[in-house]
Amino acid sequence: MEELEHTCPQPRTTLTEPAIFAKETSCECRAPHEKLTVEQARLGTPVDRPVRVYADGIFDLFHSGHARALMQAKNLFPNSYLIVGVCSDELTHKYKGFTVMTEEERYEALRHCRYVDEVVRDAPWTLTQEFLEKHKIDFVAHDDIPYSSAGSEDVYKHIKEAGMFVPTQRTEGISTSDLITRIVRDYDVYARRNLQRGYTAKELNVSYINEKKYRLQNQVDKMKEKVRTVEEKSKHFVYRVEEKSHDLIQKWEEKSREFIGNFLELFGPDGTWKQMFQERSGRMIQAFSPGGSPSSSPPRDFSPSRSPSPPSRWVVPRTSPPSPSSPKGASASISSMSEGDEDEK
Repeated sequence: MEELEHTCPQPRTTLTEPAIFAKETSCECRAPHEKLTVEQARLGTPVDRPVRVYADGIFDLFHSGHARALMQAKNLFPNSYLIVGVCSDELTHKYKGFTVMTEEERYEALRHCRYVDEVVRDAPWTLTQEFLEKHKIDFVAHDDIPYSSAGSEDVYKHIKEAGMFVPTQRTEGISTSDLITRIVRDYDVYARRNLQRGYTAKELNVSYINEKKYRLQNQVDKMKEKVRTVEEKSKHFVYRVEEKSHDLIQKWEEKSREFIGNFLELFGPDGTWKQMFQERSGRMIQAFSPGGSPSSSPPRDFSPSRSPSPPSRWVVPRTSPPSPSSPKGASASISSMSEGDEDEK
C-alpha cells in the first residue's frame, strides 16, 4: 500500500486567477540574473529561479493558434516563467494595420490563457537591450519565419545572433488573417445575421438599399424555414394518416366480410328470410282458401237407387220461374206453392 501511495500522481492544482500585469520590477528573485544557454536551461538550471521566456505579438481575435504557440513557449524548459508582451493599438495600426479588438480587450484575452504567467502592456515593436534587462528575459520565443517590419527584414535578427531565440511552430489553418478573410468573404451573411439580432444599419455601416435587401432576404429565409417546417410536419401527418388508413382498411374489410356473411345468412338461397317468407305465404294461402263441408252434414249421393224421390211439393216445374228478384216472380212462386198445398188437401 505504501508503494502505491508513493507512485500515485498528485492532483494538479487548477488555475483560478488570471495572469498578473507586469510592473516596473517584475522579477522578484534576489539572485543575480546570470545569462543562460539553451542547454543549461533545458537541464533545469539554475534551481533557485525559473527560466524567464518572453513571447510577444498582437494577439487580435485570440484563437487556438495563439494558445498553442504560448503552450510551446511555456513548455520549452522544465522550469519556466512565461512573459507575454502585447503591442498597443498605436503601434499595431502604424506597423501592421487595423485590429478588430482594442488593446484592452487583447490584454484581457492574454491574461486568461492558462500558459501565461505575466502580461506586458504596450510592448515595444522591436526588442531593445534595455527592455530585455528590465524584465530579466532569458529567451525569446517565436516562430522561425523572418518577421519583416519597421524597415527591418527580421525584427528578431539581433535576438537570434545573441543566442536568445527559441523557435516555436505555427498552427496551420488558423490565424487572425484567416478569420478576417472568412468574415469578409461571407460579409452578407454576417450583416444579415446581425441585423436580425437587433443591430442597426448605422452600426454595421450598411447602406439603406443593402439594409432593405438584407431584411428582405431574412424574410425569405424565414419563409423557407416555415415551409420546411410545414413539409416536415406534413410528412409526419401523412405517415400517421397512412398508418391510420391501413388500420381502417383492415377493419373495413373485416366488417365487410361480416356484413356479407350476415346478409347471405339472412337473404341467401337457404336463408332465414326465405323460410319466413314461405311460412307467411302458407298462412296467407290457408287463410284465403274456402272451408270444407261440415262433418255433421251427410254426404250427397246422386245414385238413383239410393236417393228417395223428393216429395211432390219440392217438384220444380220445368218451366223456369221468373227471377225472384222481381215482385212478379215472387208472387208467382208464392201462388204456385199455395196451389200445391190445396192439391194435397
